[in-house]
Amino acid sequence: MNPVPSSSPPRLALVTSGGDCAGLNAAIRAVVIHAVNTHGWEVIGIREGTHGLLFDPPRIMRLDPAKLDFALLRRGGTILGTTNKGDPFCFELPGGARTDCSPQMIARLRELGCGMMVGVGGDGSLAILRRLADQGGFRLVGVPKTIDNDVGATDISVGYSTAVDIATEALDRLQPTAASHNRVMVLEVMGRDAGHIALQAGIAGGADVILIPEIPYSVDSVARHIHNIRKHGRNFALVVVSEAVKTREGHTVSKHFAGGQTRLGGIGDYIGQQIADLCQAEVRVTVLGHVQRGGPPNATDRVIASALGVRAVDLLAEGKSNRMVCWHNREASDVALEQAIATYRTIRPEDTLIKTARALGICLGE
Repeated sequence: MNPVPSSSPPRLALVTSGGDCAGLNAAIRAVVIHAVNTHGWEVIGIREGTHGLLFDPPRIMRLDPAKLDFALLRRGGTILGTTNKGDPFCFELPGGARTDCSPQMIARLRELGCGMMVGVGGDGSLAILRRLADQGGFRLVGVPKTIDNDVGATDISVGYSTAVDIATEALDRLQPTAASHNRVMVLEVMGRDAGHIALQAGIAGGADVILIPEIPYSVDSVARHIHNIRKHGRNFALVVVSEAVKTREGHTVSKHFAGGQTRLGGIGDYIGQQIADLCQAEVRVTVLGHVQRGGPPNATDRVIASALGVRAVDLLAEGKSNRMVCWHNREASDVALEQAIATYRTIRPEDTLIKTARALGICLGE
């Protein structure tokens, strides 16, 4: 790799890491346009998350505002690619051995002349990037993205709003067919540690039952609620369940994939069978899965991603580091990265939307 001339403008590394979601390209576009056009920096996109730094030469993309037209705003996924596996501090090599790859990644960033980075990721990805930044001595600002909306210190993360819209639309589509066939429709949505998608989409989509990991549930309570709906003359019911909800015995339901990965999924089938047995009802289960991650971002995700991307560049221009930009009280602000990823943003019993659901007669399984 050719050394970077000392007269070159400052270089910013940009990486998207963890699971993909809608709005990532809007964040990329905002960072590049503001960094290049306002500050005269160069922006180097790292491909495939931090894994792109493990190759020689590294897998990079020089990002030019002139090539990031408005169409990128509505494009799903990430043009840089991403990964949600492989901790660089304990990286698994072919054959099963593990090694610390962080020195190699830091060396690549230095060879690229990148003294600062914007990392777009969830709590896990941002924790890894923070550790790399501390060891490598480069400045880092994080942009929160997760459809689960469980990153602390921000009201909303990139990708969440679109995921809620998709789950709400699914309920809108399930309701007519449920009514036509006298069925109970169970919709399983994502939510690894928190039930934000299930709760917000359930309220917006007129669900009768919402099950989330933060509130213990009883299948008997769910069955009684559905019986009561029938008693009052309605022939269908809509149930939303977050993938992290556990069985009666307290177990999570998971699926195993190639490479030894285990992912949550399958609780919808479990709940559906319980309802079918207790209510003698015809039940159908829909699992949205990665449909919630894909497709064009909605307007909210495009705007939030753009505002947070601009704020991230501003912080670096001010000489700051180890910060995470956040959306709070309708403003783009920032907090210490350590504080932001210290705790999950889960649903609390006293939250407004929990009170709203109860007031609307929605069963939370209690």
